Amino acid sequence: MNEIRPHALFSFGTLLDERVQKTLFGQAVPRTPAALAGHTTRPIRITDPEVIATSGLDVHLTLERRIGAEVEGAVLHLTDADLAAADDYEVDDYVRRRARLSSGASAWAYLDARPLRSASRIVIVGDSIAYGRCDPQGGWAARLAAGHIAANETDNRVFNLAVPGATLAEIAEQTPALLPARLPDTLVVAAGINDMAAAGDGPVRLDGHLDALAATARTHGARLVVLGPLWLDEDRAPAYEGLSFTQERASALRETLRSWCAAHHIDHLDLWEPLRDRPDLLTDGLHPTPEGHATLHRHLMNVAF
Repeated sequence: MNEIRPHALFSFGTLLDERVQKTLFGQAVPRTPAALAGHTTRPIRITDPEVIATSGLDVHLTLERRIGAEVEGAVLHLTDADLAAADDYEVDDYVRRRARLSSGASAWAYLDARPLRSASRIVIVGDSIAYGRCDPQGGWAARLAAGHIAANETDNRVFNLAVPGATLAEIAEQTPALLPARLPDTLVVAAGINDMAAAGDGPVRLDGHLDALAATARTHGARLVVLGPLWLDEDRAPAYEGLSFTQERASALRETLRSWCAAHHIDHLDLWEPLRDRPDLLTDGLHPTPEGHATLHRHLMNVAF
C-alpha cells in the first residue's frame, strides 16, 4: 500500500542528503526538483550536537531575501510523521513557514526564526500606532526603516503604508493594490485595535481578514508578520467616535492574533509586554510617546532581527 504523503517541503540543504533522510524518516523520500525565487543563502553555525551528528556538519545554510536570486533544491514529499521528524531535526534558528516556489506552487520551507533578519523589502500596513502618531520621529516603524535601510542602502527598503484609524477589514481590502509596485518580500501587519474597539459585546472576529492578508502575501511571495496589540491604559484610553478601548478587549485581540498565527504557521510578534504597566510611555493611554515608540523599536530589534 502506498503511503499518503500530503506535505510538500522545499529543501536546499542537509534534508536532501539520503543519509539524513534515512536517519530521520527511516528511508529516502520521494522528491521533485524545485527552486525558490527571490532568495539566496547564507551560512549559519549549528551547535546542537544531535543535529551535527545527523548531518555531519556544524555549518548549515539559511535563506535570505534577494531580488533576482534563486535557490535550487527539491520538494520532499512527506507523511505526517516525516514532517514532525523534520521539525524536530531543525534547530531553533529555523521555523517552518509557507513559501512560494518559482513555479508558483506553495510548499513548506524552513526560514530564519527571526522574521525580519532575512528581509530586504518590507511593507508595513496598520493604523495610527504603526503610522507613528504622537512621535515627531515617525514611531517605531520609522526607526526600523532607518536602521534597515542603513544596513544595505542598495537593496533594503521599508514602505510604511499605515493609515490612522484603519481597521483590519480595510487593510485587508486595500493592501493587494498597494504591493505590486513595491515588490515586497515581507508584509508586516500592525493593526486590529480599531476592529477590537468597535466589536461591541461580541467576540473579536478577525480570522477572515487575516486569511485574506495571508493570501495576499503568498501571491507576492512575501512572508507575513503580524504585530500587536499594545498594552493600553484603560483609564486614560480615548473614546473616538464611540469606540471603546478596554483591557478585556485588548487581551481578547491579543489571544485571537496569537491563536490564528500559531494555527497557520505565521509569525506573530507580541508588542504587549514592552509597554505593560507603563502608562508613562503612552500619550493618551493608547498611543505611545516618543520614548514608548523607542521602547517598541528596541524590542523588535531584539526579537525580529
